Amino acid sequence: MILVTGAAGFIGSHLSENLLRYGHDVIGLDNFNDFYNPALKRQNLASIQETAKKEGKFFQCYSGDICDEDMVNTLLAEHKIQTIIHLAAMAGVRPSIQKPLLYERVNGLGTLTILECAQKNNVKKIIFGSSSSVYGLNKKIPFSEKDPVNLPYSPYASTKRAGELACFTYHQLYQISFAVLRFFTVYGPRQRPDLAIRKFTELIFKNKPICIYGDGHYQRDFTYIDDIIDGIIKSMTWLNQADKPQYEIFNLGESATTSVNNLIKLLEKHIGQKAIKEYKLKEPGDVPQTYANITKAKTMIGYKPKTPLEKGIPLFIEWYRDHLKKE
Repeated sequence: MILVTGAAGFIGSHLSENLLRYGHDVIGLDNFNDFYNPALKRQNLASIQETAKKEGKFFQCYSGDICDEDMVNTLLAEHKIQTIIHLAAMAGVRPSIQKPLLYERVNGLGTLTILECAQKNNVKKIIFGSSSSVYGLNKKIPFSEKDPVNLPYSPYASTKRAGELACFTYHQLYQISFAVLRFFTVYGPRQRPDLAIRKFTELIFKNKPICIYGDGHYQRDFTYIDDIIDGIIKSMTWLNQADKPQYEIFNLGESATTSVNNLIKLLEKHIGQKAIKEYKLKEPGDVPQTYANITKAKTMIGYKPKTPLEKGIPLFIEWYRDHLKKE
């Protein structure tokens, strides 16, 4: 049995459905908070439940807080969890600057709670969802897992790096195997409303201005959701095949960079409508570029992204048009 924390979220819901399709039974845990409209998570949950029914597999999602030690212990014990995929977190660089204490509680204490309950219940395989933000002000391009990550540029980045270190501690103390996955700017169907591609798309459709912080030359390594899910599942296979406890960090990105200005041009092309652009001062916490070196993930787990941005954006726009029709 696999536990997915953050199961009703963007990445978690796609992952849960794919695990069910691969023949796994899944327990979900999500707190359905109001960081964005909880109704969107309920829609994701309904889709997972439909998939479980179609595949004839078991899925149950609990509403709860990952900081609740008693609840997490009970879940792990009652369902005999063998693998945890820990995705639940407060996400986002800019919001973390506004609410650093909340981010520390959820991402720091919450992750430690998951790890402590795991060791008490003899869970020996954990996948931890980290972030490219841990590279902070790293100037070496592309970012490699070997690069120093001692210059986080936001509370969010700090909490994610702290989570990676906590995982290493529990690997050393309790011989738990870990795959730590650094996600690079994930996008696609069900994307959170606050993230650039979905937010820009919505504003272009509504003929409202897009706020661009800085000059629009900041670059991101945009990674399509299907490639991220494939990387997570491949990392789980790698953990299952290991003959001794492992701890490895893997970049999961497209390994290509696109500026915000070029992203908007691509959205305009596939939406068939010009964006209204408003340039504003750079926001604190924003890094100039992210760019994943994925050699290690390719070599060790067989990760191979198949959806470049030029292919992924039309897929996202198609989903968004269908989504609008259903509203």
